[in-house]
Amino acid sequence: MSRASRFRLMVNLWPPFLFSGIRVLVIRDDWHYVKVRLRRHWFNRNYKGTHFGGSLFAMADPFWMIPIAECLGREYRVWDQAAEITFVTATREDVFTEFVIEEGVLDEIRQSAANGDKVLRWFENDIKTADGEIVARFRKQVYVRRKRDRT
Repeated sequence: MSRASRFRLMVNLWPPFLFSGIRVLVIRDDWHYVKVRLRRHWFNRNYKGTHFGGSLFAMADPFWMIPIAECLGREYRVWDQAAEITFVTATREDVFTEFVIEEGVLDEIRQSAANGDKVLRWFENDIKTADGEIVARFRKQVYVRRKRDRT
């Protein structure tokens, strides 16, 4: 079982996701693609009966930083720096979001961090229904810095 597959299994059993209706459907072995689903249940609805905004935020929260850290490797420090979500429309349907990390973006980060400078980069993804209707737009700023050599 690959590291990505083990992580997917672990995160799907993690109580904050398990008890929020959040499920990671796909993590490619190279960590360049992640797909997440949020099911609407009685325990994650808001006052109006639609998806609770905190659950929408939670389904997207870790999936820029963790895959980027895995792609870059242990010689980089990778942290979440900032995040924002814009709610576009309410829905009672299951929602999905996808994270695509292109190798060119990773190369840009490596190049920018090569001399030890910190890199702050915004990433964006939409949270959508199965029909493609946008429910929310999520943005995450990721901090990256190359670790110093310990010689």
